Amino acid sequence: MADEEQKFSILPHPAKTNNPADLQSEPGAHGGLQAAGASAYNAKGPYVPSQAIAEGLEQPKSREELKAEAAKLNS
Repeated sequence: MADEEQKFSILPHPAKTNNPADLQSEPGAHGGLQAAGASAYNAKGPYVPSQAIAEGLEQPKSREELKAEAAKLNS
């Protein structure tokens, strides 16, 4: 593969007409990060788990428990 020469080809231009405005599209239409509309205003609210799910979660560890666990892992 190293002995082979690189081969380049010309791809066709995406324009269908001579109007430059035809090539400009909304970035959001193609999945871009800069969508035309502000996506923050279309977002859903925070997820609030049901009472049954909330009761099944373990309690968060205290600072002392976290420091003890970090010391155990770092030794």
